[in-house]
Amino acid sequence: MSRVCELTGKGPMSGNNVSHAKNRTKRRFLPNLNDVTLQSEVLGRGVKLRITSHALRSVDHRGGLDAYLDKAKDTELSSNALKVKKEIAKARSA
Repeated sequence: MSRVCELTGKGPMSGNNVSHAKNRTKRRFLPNLNDVTLQSEVLGRGVKLRITSHALRSVDHRGGLDAYLDKAKDTELSSNALKVKKEIAKARSA
């Protein structure tokens, strides 16, 4: 399972552990991923996603999953999130 946020596209970053003696060794900074079920008001059901805690705050700030996906760029979204975005657009138009 890849360590990438399904909404923002954030993934692992690399850097260094620096000891007191300034010795440097490579390390990875992993995103804070959480498995959450977000409710879609348009679809009337929950959607399971693996997102970062930062993305969860952004979803709350924008007013829910539907509003977040409306403004989100398609290139950042995962295939699962893109499918949900298209379902929401289809349900709104019908």
